[in-house]
Amino acid sequence: MTTELSDHIADIAADMRGPVTPRAHSVLGIWAELTKARLNAMVLVTTAVGCALASAGPIPWRILGWTTLGTALAAASASLLNQLFERRRDGLMLRTRGRPLPAQQIGPATVFTVALITGYAGSAVLADTVGLLPAALAAFNILLYALLYTPLKPLTTFNTIIGAICGAIPPVIGWTAVTGRMDQGAWLLGGLLFVWQIPHFLALAWMYREDYARGGHAMLPVRDTTGELTAQVVLLTTLPLIPLGLSVTLLGLAGIWSAVVTLAAGLGFVALSVEFYRKRDDRTARRVFLGSITYLPVVLLAMTLDRGPVTLEAFFRGRGDATVQTIPEPLKATP
Repeated sequence: MTTELSDHIADIAADMRGPVTPRAHSVLGIWAELTKARLNAMVLVTTAVGCALASAGPIPWRILGWTTLGTALAAASASLLNQLFERRRDGLMLRTRGRPLPAQQIGPATVFTVALITGYAGSAVLADTVGLLPAALAAFNILLYALLYTPLKPLTTFNTIIGAICGAIPPVIGWTAVTGRMDQGAWLLGGLLFVWQIPHFLALAWMYREDYARGGHAMLPVRDTTGELTAQVVLLTTLPLIPLGLSVTLLGLAGIWSAVVTLAAGLGFVALSVEFYRKRDDRTARRVFLGSITYLPVVLLAMTLDRGPVTLEAFFRGRGDATVQTIPEPLKATP
């Protein structure tokens, strides 16, 4: 560990002697913090996109509604267990010590009870309304997040890979809720989300590397004090987003306009990663992070609005006059 990083950690330790300011100031705010409501809102968006792209015709709103509800409950359960198990380490970090558990706004037993209830309810809702496969995926994701990803965070930098798998599962839940199968589209959407999360999280971890070190987390930017390996991984995992995004069109899930938007967004994201690779400072890392949270909603929105395969003729003549191709049999939604 460099002297600069050690000095920075010492400064953080000095700051920790001050009073803890809770991040939430109401009962609703406490539970929003515990369930990571803002973060999990994006989880629900990716789940909804999975439902939409799996549908050959109109969006199945009933299925989408039940799927997002069940996934929301499962995601809340995973977040509750994560904060419960990490409450001591959260208390050591400036960024997280104001969370409800380290700030002693709520007891661990209450959080654990609610986590079990929401986890069971989420899986039960999915099983009863959309099928056993999406329910099993949701239950598996809770266990993976709470019992593997969370314990690995202080042990190995590969925890990021496990965390990325957790984030890749929600769109697959959405897809299987409609089709009942793990089709090519499910793997493609899951793969896109998996790859996207790595540069997204590493950029965040670089900005907060001193704080993660204070909490004892084995994040790559904590171990990689020069940032060279971190920047390489960020760049190498941003590049595949371009072919993955274009594959959504090639597979017949979205049209050409989606491909155009995906290509432009991917090139922009890569440019930011190249800048971070060249300079490796907090400013360029922040730009990568902001680019990541711009890239994903833009790309998912384009895919959703431009659902379905379209010929090149549609691109030049207008979609209304185009000849719509037949959706490949493996991608058809079951009735």
